[in-house]
Amino acid sequence: MHPTRHVLIAFSSLVLMACQDGESAVDDATSDTAADTSEAADTSEAADTSEAADTSEAADTSEAADTSEAADTSVAADTSIADTVGEDTVGEDTVLVDTVAPDADETDTQVVEPDGTSGVLCDFGASGMQQLVYARRTPMGSTPVDETLPYQFAWTCDADTRTLAGNGVPNHPVTDGQFASMLTAQTINVDVTLAPEVTGAITTLREPGFALNSVKFEPGTAGTCPDNASDDSDCAYAMGSDDWNMVATAGDVSPWQFGFGTDVNDAHVQPNGQYHYHGNPNKLVEWLNADFESSMTLVGWAHDGFPIYGLRGHADPNDSSSAVVVMQSSYQTVAAPAAGRPSVDDFPLGHFEQDWEFVAGSGDLDECNGRVGVTPEFPFGIYHYYTTGTYPFVQRCVKGTATAGNGGGGGGGGGGGGGGQ
Repeated sequence: MHPTRHVLIAFSSLVLMACQDGESAVDDATSDTAADTSEAADTSEAADTSEAADTSEAADTSEAADTSEAADTSVAADTSIADTVGEDTVGEDTVLVDTVAPDADETDTQVVEPDGTSGVLCDFGASGMQQLVYARRTPMGSTPVDETLPYQFAWTCDADTRTLAGNGVPNHPVTDGQFASMLTAQTINVDVTLAPEVTGAITTLREPGFALNSVKFEPGTAGTCPDNASDDSDCAYAMGSDDWNMVATAGDVSPWQFGFGTDVNDAHVQPNGQYHYHGNPNKLVEWLNADFESSMTLVGWAHDGFPIYGLRGHADPNDSSSAVVVMQSSYQTVAAPAAGRPSVDDFPLGHFEQDWEFVAGSGDLDECNGRVGVTPEFPFGIYHYYTTGTYPFVQRCVKGTATAGNGGGGGGGGGGGGGGQ
């Protein structure tokens, strides 16, 4: 079932009309006036009821997060922050790279939440100390790092805007990270709209949004390989200028991946010390939702104001009682490698951006890794994004209007060397 405001208003109006017919003491003119007045009141009541439900749900979500935070008060023993061992993208302010209009048959029909995203996680935050255990990898070798840093993040809302203030330090373990730079605190200040709208255009972003813990999503890399590369030692992990753009993680298409030094969260650290996600923030999901394998988890907000969920959604996007399943991306590896590409014997398909193409209908999601549907926070349905276990891992574009300048904390290009196959 997929309730809408129109159904609620129509139903309320019919009930009121039946009640009015039974009141014999009221003349026709008075009855008409009363019906009009009651219908307006019902409309307001339906909106108030929806808002109250959203507010209650937001409070429950926040309480769950607070409970998780209390359990997480002890210093996490394995918090590793991923670094840029051969960092990927240049971490500048969010760049609106390209905007194109989609084909008409690929345009989503947006279901509008009555009050946008207002009332959902509008008073959400945490602070504490996090132990960071990772390897600092340089051309001279690898050095173990074990340090503890403070983390802090806070989301607030005013009438029109959702605001994030944080320091970009993860509040969770970051196991297996091999970083070219030390993790350091950042200054993160981001504003997004509380009334996002699907515009009918697609805007490509280098940094599509922020996770709830103030760690940014930045799925691309600045690494490239030349046509004649036969090993990743022939490639530039940082600030590359060759034709073939390296993917930070190959997902399930290959038993190996490029040596960007990512941790269990598909994350690492840029040269300026900023930790960021290339894929699903696994340990953050666990921190937010103990039942993450059987329920949806809101993990962040995109720069256009729409929510980002981790991996799982309802099998039927319009039925909140349907099973929660792992979402499938609609990107597939190309049938044959592009001309001039390094040999698939050395780099199996899936390791370069050019190896992927969007195939509408082949998965659950659109070209921005999103869809319209119901979620725990938005029972009326809303357009929203997902992280996925295969390319693009995190969306590379948004369907709403993103505010230029979002990206907070700055960032740098790549750093360090790469690992082998």
